Amino acid sequence: MAIPCETERPMVSDHMLAIGIYLLYVAGYFFVIPALMGVVIAHVKLDDDDIDPVLRSHYQFQIRTFWIGLLYMAIGIPLCLVLIGFPLLLWWFIWSVIRIVKGTLLATEHKPIANPSSWLFG
Repeated sequence: MAIPCETERPMVSDHMLAIGIYLLYVAGYFFVIPALMGVVIAHVKLDDDDIDPVLRSHYQFQIRTFWIGLLYMAIGIPLCLVLIGFPLLLWWFIWSVIRIVKGTLLATEHKPIANPSSWLFG
């Protein structure tokens, strides 16, 4: 006979999930699918009603990192034909690494992103 559980515990804490999304973005440098999974998870978690404001800032930051990065790539890849795209893609890589490292460090310290809607480094 099973005793019903009053509250269900999540399999992964929300802070670990935020860090996991940053790790999915790192894997996105090598494969496309993990980055897509990360942005979908961030969008789903951002829609939760009872989300912690610290985590909300991280999910907003992660979503913007994905979409702004996709914009950089959509502009940079075609511009590689005229060689202007290579510096733009280098900037995208440096920009995204800084955002991922900063976000991961702040998430491990349970601190919010100061400006999650920033186009630079938050």
